[in-house]
Amino acid sequence: MSGIQQIHDVGAKALGWLHEHRDGFRLEDDPDPETGYLDRFKPLGELALICKVIFREGVAGSQQSALSHQLLDHAWHRLLDSGERLLTGQRHEPLSPIPLEVYVPFRELGFRHPELEVALRLNHRLSSSAALEVLPVRRLGLSAIERRFGVEPNTPETAALAHTWLARRPEPWTVEGHIAYDVTHTVFHLTDWGEKPAGLPVDVADYLALWLPAWLDDWLDLGRWDLLGELLVVDACLPEPTLDAAAWQGFAQAQQPDGAMPVAGDMPEGDEEEVFDLVYHPTLVAAFASALALSRALSDLTSPAPA
Repeated sequence: MSGIQQIHDVGAKALGWLHEHRDGFRLEDDPDPETGYLDRFKPLGELALICKVIFREGVAGSQQSALSHQLLDHAWHRLLDSGERLLTGQRHEPLSPIPLEVYVPFRELGFRHPELEVALRLNHRLSSSAALEVLPVRRLGLSAIERRFGVEPNTPETAALAHTWLARRPEPWTVEGHIAYDVTHTVFHLTDWGEKPAGLPVDVADYLALWLPAWLDDWLDLGRWDLLGELLVVDACLPEPTLDAAAWQGFAQAQQPDGAMPVAGDMPEGDEEEVFDLVYHPTLVAAFASALALSRALSDLTSPAPA
């Protein structure tokens, strides 16, 4: 199997699994007060983001495009009640940034809820919105999502970036666990989820190009599939992606025949809903990584040869 075919198949299988298990993106009617009303909303925003990437890159076949549209319609109209659930969530937790983070990718795809937008703009003007204490990478993500929504970011993105782990270009052997996710998400926010690779500052891109191959090898050896998938996305966001064949082969081999991708090691077993909650994220990441890598690979094939 060619590298391009393998990358395509990973994404197609992942999208098929997500569509088959779309009811797993359920919301709680009576959520545990300890976790909050909005705990299960974020996966829907992630789903919308990945579908947006698939449409934007234009490399999915007609079947994958149809499945993506069906997933979006299911998430917006059935699960989010055409945005009413997000409005309720904003009223329950007015300082939570989750309704904005979930709504913006849907809005960018043409799903609108005017009353929710009024509430989001009102809450954005509160001093508490800017004072909300979050990790630096989360602040960078909030600044980016505020810009995309059309309001002035509470913290300029350049200022938010300066406080992130990646902007300081740390010792590469210390990048592990949650720190690695801070690194990958910094790249996602800077490039608008792969749309604008030029958003990576040159020094950051050079640092990543130098150390990413070693990180790919490390997490491939450890079988950390969720993180490996995110690093494959980072690779596709670089000015000169490597499309690491060994990493992609290991990633593809970890994917289950039905398209599910385990977080780490082998596929978990147990209650269907519990298994979904464990594997939906790495499966979304597989679809994300596939769309970007396939787009970059095809662009390389069609680029004119140097004179």
